[in-house]
Amino acid sequence: MTLDPRYPIGPYVRPTTSTAADRAARIAAIERAPAAYRAAVEGLSDGQLDTPYRDGGWTVRQVVHHVADSHANAYIRVRFCLTEHHPTVKPYDENSWADLIDARTLAVAPSLAMIDGLHQRWAALAHTLTAEHYTRTVFHPANGDMTLDAIFEMYAWHSRHHAAQITTLRERLGW
Repeated sequence: MTLDPRYPIGPYVRPTTSTAADRAARIAAIERAPAAYRAAVEGLSDGQLDTPYRDGGWTVRQVVHHVADSHANAYIRVRFCLTEHHPTVKPYDENSWADLIDARTLAVAPSLAMIDGLHQRWAALAHTLTAEHYTRTVFHPANGDMTLDAIFEMYAWHSRHHAAQITTLRERLGW
């Protein structure tokens, strides 16, 4: 844990090695994420959902919608990685997406449902992969070449990262 509310579990660090145990831990983090998000927002009022997790940051509502958007993109990138030779994946402007009206106003239930189904499929697919699959690569214009291992590590971290932003806000404000 850090004192920086942007990174309550610390900033993302790309892995340099990956073992079967590392992969199992990443898959487990992806499997646990839906329950973590449901628990993080359980019982919050609309006013609380519309509270930024930090000064100048997204609201809790925007964070939940961002996770659904981001993880949907990541899941599609995984599928491209598995079915094409070193594809270029499309980045997106996450701040612009978070500023769209649905991300600012829609109930979080639809995004929680997306996260539930998406993570179930993502983990099921991950359990079928071999060590060779994890060496496959994509090119991300902002992040460069990325192995499937790196993608899974990034999104295991991302799952924990945003849930912690919400839970640390709740702790700070006594919710």
